[in-house]
Amino acid sequence: VQLVESGGGLVQPGGSLRLSCAASGFIFNNYRMVWVRQAPGKGLEWVADISTYGSVTYYTDSVKGRFTISRDSAKNTLYLQMNSLKPEDTAVYYCAKDKGGGRASGSYPVDRIDARGQGTQVTVSS
Repeated sequence: VQLVESGGGLVQPGGSLRLSCAASGFIFNNYRMVWVRQAPGKGLEWVADISTYGSVTYYTDSVKGRFTISRDSAKNTLYLQMNSLKPEDTAVYYCAKDKGGGRASGSYPVDRIDARGQGTQVTVSS
């Protein structure tokens, strides 16, 4: 399994970024995909996840209405469109693969992740 994120950077509050994650080494369409993040000094936090063919998405409350997760099965690529960014969104963002199987509604337990990329830094600051 290989997951390679790109698209991070420094942006002012209120700005936008689009993260991408190129996936390989597994059948992309067979797995739920996840974005998680880790802020300095904090643990891993679930941000959003998307079902196998993209029909169902979930978001943590702090990003609802601002972030959009999507996937392109033809390109084996996962995306995270981030709008109206806030300083508290500053973190390393990781693309991750779910271990497979069903998902209950509500928050996503990060121990369901069985692979993740190297991460891309997102810094929101004026």
